[in-house]
Amino acid sequence: MWKQNKVKEVLILQSVILIYTLATVASKFASGYTFLSLPFIGFYGAEILILGVYAILWQQIIKKFDISIAYANRAFGIFWSLIWAVLFFKEAITWKNILGIVIVFLGIMVVNSDDCK
Repeated sequence: MWKQNKVKEVLILQSVILIYTLATVASKFASGYTFLSLPFIGFYGAEILILGVYAILWQQIIKKFDISIAYANRAFGIFWSLIWAVLFFKEAITWKNILGIVIVFLGIMVVNSDDCK
């Protein structure tokens, strides 16, 4: 039962981090438009909205996790950013990208396993 709850909490944490990385997607889209044009303002507004939602959710997350665990898991945002880069901007994944993500993932696993009792 404990392990199932832990997995659920980590999935919730990752969902909040995923939301955070969507702000960078909105920012990237905004950068493709003329400053203060309607699409620029729309994407910039979306970025601010996403960051506001993230801030509220993050406050709830840090109630459940040690701050060191929560921040270590934020590093997995690199993975979500890479996914968005491929899906939205048709960027290529390199072996260096994959190696970096594996190293980050292993580091997160080490930090999270320290919390196990």
